[in-house]
Amino acid sequence: MIDATEIEELSRRIEKLSPGDGLALLTDLFPGEVVFSTSLGQEDQVITEIIAKHKLPVKIFTLDTGRLFYETYDLLEKTVGKYGLTIQPYYPETDAVQNLVQENGINGFYQSVEKRKACCFVRKVEPLRRALKGNRVWVTGLRAGQSSNRQRMPLLEWDEGNQILKYNPLLRWSMDQMLDYIKEHKIPYNSLHDKGFVSIGCAPCTRAIVPGEDPRAGRWWWEASHKECGLHEPGQLTKNA
Repeated sequence: MIDATEIEELSRRIEKLSPGDGLALLTDLFPGEVVFSTSLGQEDQVITEIIAKHKLPVKIFTLDTGRLFYETYDLLEKTVGKYGLTIQPYYPETDAVQNLVQENGINGFYQSVEKRKACCFVRKVEPLRRALKGNRVWVTGLRAGQSSNRQRMPLLEWDEGNQILKYNPLLRWSMDQMLDYIKEHKIPYNSLHDKGFVSIGCAPCTRAIVPGEDPRAGRWWWEASHKECGLHEPGQLTKNA
């Protein structure tokens, strides 16, 4: 268990550190209990490279929703081959997918925000909970520049829903800073990024954007929601969390 005071103190320490040093600190404090969720996005590829370069004992997993782009699977294979890391896939429960499709149809998520979120829950949120279970720290590739609601996120926070510390090491990196790092370190990335795809999720729910559009505009473009799937709801510090 960790309380708000401890989180605040740890936050002050980690604020002064680079992403690599921040990850090293957390793996020292929580050995065997730090896990990184990668969607194979550009930010996540940077973190994967940092973990591999520093040989950090961070467990890595990805959520395979069953509806990803071919290019995403191709990148997964290239990443594992380049860095020699194990990236554990987590899949949705078969019965839950069958029930969802039977009730809402194969593409029911286009019909309403509620049905889209139901699909995200089955294919992403529930598998995430299984992946995080038994761990103390969840590392993500979130950046403040990705969306307006992410600009309010702290570098280190308590995720109440998942009962876990959440570390966002690239939170304050700019897009240019991230792209320069990828180029400098020759990090493999999804070829769809070169075709106007900025934020890449499931194939039916992602489109390319045009210059000037919000980076999240290509996700669930048919709805006017705040462009989140439920994985990253605002967290909060709580006593005796």
